[in-house]
Amino acid sequence: MSDSTRPLEGQVALVTGAGRGLGRAFTERLASLGCLVGVHGMRENGPAEYGEGTTLTETAAEIGRTHNVRAVRVLGDLTDSEQVDRVVDEVERELGPIGILVHNAGGDVAAAGGKPDPNDAVMVKEVDVRAVLDRNLLSTILICRRVARTMMERKQGRILTISSIAAFKGLAGSSIYATAKAGAVAYTRCLAEQLRPYNVNVNSLAPGDTRTGRFLNTRVVDQDRLVTEGTLDRIGQVDEVARVVEFFAGDLGAFVTGQVLRVDGGSQIWTA
Repeated sequence: MSDSTRPLEGQVALVTGAGRGLGRAFTERLASLGCLVGVHGMRENGPAEYGEGTTLTETAAEIGRTHNVRAVRVLGDLTDSEQVDRVVDEVERELGPIGILVHNAGGDVAAAGGKPDPNDAVMVKEVDVRAVLDRNLLSTILICRRVARTMMERKQGRILTISSIAAFKGLAGSSIYATAKAGAVAYTRCLAEQLRPYNVNVNSLAPGDTRTGRFLNTRVVDQDRLVTEGTLDRIGQVDEVARVVEFFAGDLGAFVTGQVLRVDGGSQIWTA
């Protein structure tokens, strides 16, 4: 393929939470643009939990075959700094220095058991609070901090955190999750300010409701919102969100940093 169709040829990207849903779609998109990809997950069988694949190993292999790029599967708990170091070291040993990080890991705490309910502001167990905060905020801090060191040395890099529109509007049933995502957005902006002198762009993509396997299997879905055209008042398709990663990772995003882009069909329209 020509350079115009694979503008990120040879760059190394790490996508966390890449086994299924949006994470896999982000990885596929970057691979289609020519990136060598690190395909991270916390569980080897994660892709099978909502019928979006079999194993993380096979998912990485399939992405590599489909897009004719090297794809490396890495397992690790990103709330543990030692495992974060190992994940990054494995990717860089196999593919080279990471130039693009898409941190998608987080969201619901335990996919295999269905959607947990750790998000009520009052009736909530302490362990659930810690799990939601760690998976969504602490993991963001640890993986971004680790990858940023190499990017600073090389004076180049793109970091994209995946937050949520929940960060911008209080949700009665998801207060802890919304708080964690709001913290991740604040951290993203602070990191962007810190890394400006090093030519490292740091931004956040905030999806709204998106028809991933997990979304469709963990809540009651209004069938009228599953249309695919004719209105923006609908549940987004995975590819509609994933396409936006090209902007942040490619030439069009070269002078954009410290920003949060809500990809939600306009369900929230006000100044952030």
